[in-house]
Amino acid sequence: MARMDRVAILGVPMDLGAGRRGVDMGPSALRYARLLEGLEALGFWVEDLGDVRVPLAETLRRRGGMAYLEEIRQAALELKERLRALPEGVFPIVLGGDHSLSMGSVSGVARGRVGVLWVDAHADFNTPETSPSGNIHGMPLAVLSGLGHPRLVEAFAAVDPKDIVLIGVRSVDPGEARLLREQGVKVYTMHEVDRLGVARIAEEALAHLEGLSLHVSLDADVLDPALAPGVGTPVPGGLSYREAHLLMEILAESGRVKSLDLVEVNPVLDERNRTAEMMVGLALSLLGKRIL
Repeated sequence: MARMDRVAILGVPMDLGAGRRGVDMGPSALRYARLLEGLEALGFWVEDLGDVRVPLAETLRRRGGMAYLEEIRQAALELKERLRALPEGVFPIVLGGDHSLSMGSVSGVARGRVGVLWVDAHADFNTPETSPSGNIHGMPLAVLSGLGHPRLVEAFAAVDPKDIVLIGVRSVDPGEARLLREQGVKVYTMHEVDRLGVARIAEEALAHLEGLSLHVSLDADVLDPALAPGVGTPVPGGLSYREAHLLMEILAESGRVKSLDLVEVNPVLDERNRTAEMMVGLALSLLGKRIL
């Protein structure tokens, strides 16, 4: 597939789906880490489209159960509509924000079948019935697969679960594990990363999704927290610097990735913007930056 030469950046400053505040500042941190300049240095024409409108949690009344469901739904719908309005041939990069935004990004870029590479410490495959916390950022992949709250499923279901590959997972709730097996989602936990290596996993994932354009949803907490401390839900034992870059480099070589999320960067918990800088570096590797 031909390289896309235009990139559109769109921020979603939202932390309503998370249990911990701060990821609403992620888009600013990623921009400050010189994402635009890095893309331009690779030869891309880049347009920053600003941010989706998201209300501040302080201005809202937290309700029981699925907190902020309608506000999250509205922000994800705006994201979906803005992505669908992009001209063909533009590569969108969505800056988060908590992972619930990916309901809007994946459904917004899905024109027919799309393969989804969900690179994350968590499976994000909970439903209201299985979730221990009720936080919506743990549910987007299930919603995209047609499972979960009807208000979300009706707006965002867009993916066949068999067209999803999870990579780097190491924290899965019992209900999620059952649903993942039942739905036929391909999952590479950190156990498989250790045993098989990232190169083999990347090649197997590409083969599993053969013939499909790909969306990569990259959660900062897939990285080991020693490298990337600025995340709300850190889990020890994540991807190393080279494992993460190698994964992005192999995906870049395929020429099939057509859109990207960078989510769950929490500057409040970071050290001198290290996590945002790591995520920008991975995005540049995915879009073709090489060592030589």
